[in-house]
Amino acid sequence: MTNRSLSSTLDRMWTLNRALDQALSAGFDRASRAPQLWVPAMDVAEKADAYLINVELPGVEPSQVEINFEQNVLTIRGTKPRSFDTEGEYRVYTAERVSGEFERSVRLPDFVDSERIEASYSNGLLQILVPKAQTAQPRKIEIKTGTTSDHRSVTAGSN
Repeated sequence: MTNRSLSSTLDRMWTLNRALDQALSAGFDRASRAPQLWVPAMDVAEKADAYLINVELPGVEPSQVEINFEQNVLTIRGTKPRSFDTEGEYRVYTAERVSGEFERSVRLPDFVDSERIEASYSNGLLQILVPKAQTAQPRKIEIKTGTTSDHRSVTAGSN
């Protein structure tokens, strides 16, 4: 009986997954000459006053990225260039970096301030801040003190 660590098992699974992805996408890409589909990793988190979206885009220039917000759906799309020029003749020994067009979308709740959405890009990480509308932010409700007779008299007087 072999005793393997979890990390070595996961490494083997990732290697197999990558090999299958390459084999399937390479066969499809050669047959149709269609661009490869690349799906960048994305994290979405919520704070009290905003939604934070981080998208990993290594090797992608900010000018190659387009961000749209329509009907409460934030869409990020663009193109990641190939590692090698397709015109030259190469003997490629390993090609694990995925390239091609990408698109990611996330639906956000109704109460966001779309006019104040901000995006920044640094070291291959696109960070998007989507502020919540003031009406959607939590607030503390002040309890007014007074006698119940004051409330009744106002209610009774308004009839």
